[in-house]
Amino acid sequence: MTKAFDYFVILAEMRTGSNLLEATLTQVDGLHCHGEAFNPDYVGSPKLNALFGMSMADRLKDPLALLHRIRSADGFNGFRFFFDHEPRVVDAILNDPRCAKIVLTRNPVDCYISLKIAYNTKRWQLTDVKDKIAWKPPFKPAEFEAFLQDRQEFQIRIQNALQITGQTAFYMDYEDSLRPEVINGLLKHLGFEAMIDSVADTLVRQNPEEMADKVRNFPEMEAALQRIDWSNLARTPNFEPRRGPGVPRFIAAAGAPLLYMPIQPLGDGPIRDWLSRLGKGGLAEDFTQKTLRAWMRKAPGHRSFTVIRHPLTRAHDIFAAVLDRDGQADLRRALRAQYDVALPPDEELAGMSASDYRAALLGFLRFLKVNLNGQTPHRQDMLWASQWTIIQGFAQFAPPDLLCREDRLEQDLAFLCRGAGVKSPPQAPRTEPLAPVPLAAIHDDELEDAARDAYPRDYVTFGFSRWKPLD
Repeated sequence: MTKAFDYFVILAEMRTGSNLLEATLTQVDGLHCHGEAFNPDYVGSPKLNALFGMSMADRLKDPLALLHRIRSADGFNGFRFFFDHEPRVVDAILNDPRCAKIVLTRNPVDCYISLKIAYNTKRWQLTDVKDKIAWKPPFKPAEFEAFLQDRQEFQIRIQNALQITGQTAFYMDYEDSLRPEVINGLLKHLGFEAMIDSVADTLVRQNPEEMADKVRNFPEMEAALQRIDWSNLARTPNFEPRRGPGVPRFIAAAGAPLLYMPIQPLGDGPIRDWLSRLGKGGLAEDFTQKTLRAWMRKAPGHRSFTVIRHPLTRAHDIFAAVLDRDGQADLRRALRAQYDVALPPDEELAGMSASDYRAALLGFLRFLKVNLNGQTPHRQDMLWASQWTIIQGFAQFAPPDLLCREDRLEQDLAFLCRGAGVKSPPQAPRTEPLAPVPLAAIHDDELEDAARDAYPRDYVTFGFSRWKPLD
């Protein structure tokens, strides 16, 4: 036996045929599979009190110790692992190249129906067809979609871990577990020279009937399955890089337990001023994660917030910042030369007419679309990152308690202050536009469509409709 691996895991789910695969593999001398070693309700099997000298209580205290014992035991050892098993060992298993991964899947509809039958008949394994209990479950669309989502998320997690660590897995379908030639290929993958002639005959397939004969409401099931977006075609693609939380930009009120998480390029002068006038006044800023946690510990009942804006309003101000900042000179040159943005030379930017400004803004919005889709060589700057991505970055440290809306900032901040116990807060601020040309003077359908193309996730996630001026 060639030692390519130290141990193995069967990454499967209930009703995928993992019991049969385990029974078949353990026909081979020296190969041992220890059931559901990390099941949340038992260790290995409901019939076992301990596995490798560890009781359920021992495993709950130190699950990695059991993993070590499986890995270092005599012979070649493994276990079956499902999406809802012990979460503290998942990363250790997936990131270990010395652990052979066998990914066993099954048509999710078959899996779901089989699981419902097993739950209701209490027949989890069948060794004699005479013991079969016939029962037709109803298909419940919402229940099935939740069932499907949990398992798809686990499969994505497995795939991502294998990609990141440069590993490969042996993939099998339920039907493959019935084919000796596939099992023999798996044994070669695991480093065994021994071959099998047949799969284990100790178990009987429980529900071999046609699906129409197994389900109580088959026509309803067919209609429901047609509505499921199996390939996730309705998703909004996102090619932006992940963002960090940006803690150094956070601003806290020194006189109240309120923390502001700014999203560029909002002119946050009015909000800073409002925070500084709460309670005894003053601001706390220039945080590190350590100092911000210290502030949080000293401010019980604290609340955090950010301000989200209509994507076109924000893009309008982003463009103004690109035109105004010295650090964006290289980008302005690229916009002129490579992306057909009608910008005059830098020294003439301040004299642009409203119509020229509108044309340049439209070109910039088109640049944002291709840039945020990862189709340009230019960095996807935090200045114009989607609000959705920035808030996702905040959540790596702590998600904001409230997403304030620019168009109802007064009501949202009043609600926030009540929650934080801030009495008699000053008049809520109004945000300050940065752009020299009012958006109302140039707004039209073409700009609106271009903003929606550049920021589709912001429009969909936050429910933005067509832009209209603030009252």
